[in-house]
Amino acid sequence: MKRQLTWLSDTEWARVEPLLPKGRKGAHRVDDRRVISGIVHVLKSGARWRDCPAEYGPYTTIYNRFNRWSRKGEALTGHSGVWGTVAIDLTHIKAHRAAGGAKGGLSPKL
Repeated sequence: MKRQLTWLSDTEWARVEPLLPKGRKGAHRVDDRRVISGIVHVLKSGARWRDCPAEYGPYTTIYNRFNRWSRKGEALTGHSGVWGTVAIDLTHIKAHRAAGGAKGGLSPKL
């Protein structure tokens, strides 16, 4: 089964690129368009960061960029009009593997 990848179109990229930080010191940045496409892919698909396809680059880069921008309030929120409305929720809920039912499994329906 072939994966459906999400890539920014030229029009979308033209609207996003001017909003990116310029002249930052430090290590050379990887391809911003590829990283942002990876972020959008994860947000749209609901996948875990670890499951981000390798075509977007290392998942750690994708996650770290999103996380850094989110903490600075620079995350893609949909206010730019590029994708419409995007809801970003960084919370997660962990449930024990036995949370689906008590001892003996699920009770039968009456």
